Amino acid sequence: MTGTLANPLAARDHARGMEGTVVESMPVLPPRADDLPSGVSSADLLWEETIAAGGYATRRLARGSRLRLIDLKGDACASLLVFNAEMPTERLNVADTVKVQWNAYLETGRLLLSDMGRVMMSLVEDEAGTHDCFAGTSNAATNAAKYGEGANSGACPNGRDRFLLGAAKHGLGRRDVHPCINLFKGTRIEEDGTITPVVGPFDPGRQVVLRAEMDVILVIANCPHVLDPRDEWSVTPLRATAWRGAVTSESDAVRTATPEGLRAFLNVEDYFRR
Repeated sequence: MTGTLANPLAARDHARGMEGTVVESMPVLPPRADDLPSGVSSADLLWEETIAAGGYATRRLARGSRLRLIDLKGDACASLLVFNAEMPTERLNVADTVKVQWNAYLETGRLLLSDMGRVMMSLVEDEAGTHDCFAGTSNAATNAAKYGEGANSGACPNGRDRFLLGAAKHGLGRRDVHPCINLFKGTRIEEDGTITPVVGPFDPGRQVVLRAEMDVILVIANCPHVLDPRDEWSVTPLRATAWRGAVTSESDAVRTATPEGLRAFLNVEDYFRR
């Protein structure tokens, strides 16, 4: 085979012969899914991809779009960065997400807030209930200390380097990789301040649905939670599906649930009014 591929024409023929080959962890083009929610047309489907263990993905989504993430085998960890697609200097602020909502635990109805007081995404469905706003993601040093190596191209890739790859696709760099949230893998704060990881593995098939409240850039890394107590590097595939949806209405229950949340929505609406 090596000798054959050394011939450019033979290599071309070999590459073309792979057309139609499908592996689990790749974008589906054009996107298609047979399990869209009731009322969602296949014509509205924007994105269908399975993110491999240790992989990453990135996507720009318009305001109103829905993003469904499914923990296919019960051991995925969706570490998430969010940027304002039109002005990426505005991005997810985990500290404000926690303190403005007077709650440190994400669940249905919670908001992901930016550093400019605007809601970027809202969590409209949550079957998991195990998420984390405290620990951030792994890096090469933490993985090397725990697993023996953590290089981006090695057997135990880390979340921060995966974020860097995803951010680079939008012209963003190292300084743009901000603190993340982790979906499907949680933490609990004890009375003495200790952070206790809640990392499973869990039952397969748990899902969350996020609604984009502004035009956003998402970067998702699927690497083991940085506080995972297991000695072995372990994570399983994560499925991402996105579709077009309506912009949040003035009477939406998530929008009007709290004074703080309503203010964040009003800030978004003012931004789009300009």
